[in-house]
Amino acid sequence: MKRIARYLSELVGTFVLVFFACGVAGQICTPENGVAGLIGTALAFGLVIVAMAYSIGNISGCHINPAVSLAFLIKGDLSIGDFIGYVIAQTGGAIGGAAALNFIINDKTKLGMNALYNGDIWMSFAIEAVLTFVFVLAILGVTSQSKTGSVAGLVIGGALVLVHLLGINFTGTSVNPARSFGPALIAGNLKDIWVFIAAPFAGSLLASLCYVLFRKYES
Repeated sequence: MKRIARYLSELVGTFVLVFFACGVAGQICTPENGVAGLIGTALAFGLVIVAMAYSIGNISGCHINPAVSLAFLIKGDLSIGDFIGYVIAQTGGAIGGAAALNFIINDKTKLGMNALYNGDIWMSFAIEAVLTFVFVLAILGVTSQSKTGSVAGLVIGGALVLVHLLGINFTGTSVNPARSFGPALIAGNLKDIWVFIAAPFAGSLLASLCYVLFRKYES
């Protein structure tokens, strides 16, 4: 039952992330709203993470992101079986969140989907990998010590705001394969979706390897 509870919390958390944050992105992150829309969207993603971290974090760790789960798998804090369970739950939550959002707004163009930067696959891949690297490295760092546990949700939420502030004007900022796949599936547009799945995993892998290296020389 404990394992099922963890999977369900990941499903719910990812549902909330996509429904609220992608919902905000689709509604207010427009050229007409300019900087205000960009900042509002970045804050929406960060605030969802803060809210979920302090509500389901004690159950599943509040990964709500397959790339984050990969980092904890590499770190040794997650088994392969749980990693698979987390990814399935996160993907299901993202699809459900996007479907619920589409049901309400009835506009598949406003689901907060990601897009290539200037149509360039490899530049987009690089951007997403770097953004994910920074995000995951922050997560691994702040969750590695018990003394920072009380502020972990705030730090992680802040890191997500940071990467969104830079990345929104490039790719819309994914750093989360489930967050990208759910809206793309519901919108019926899976073209180039592999970029927003593979790049976050690549960035997470690099961050995890760097973290392991850094830990060898910590004071």
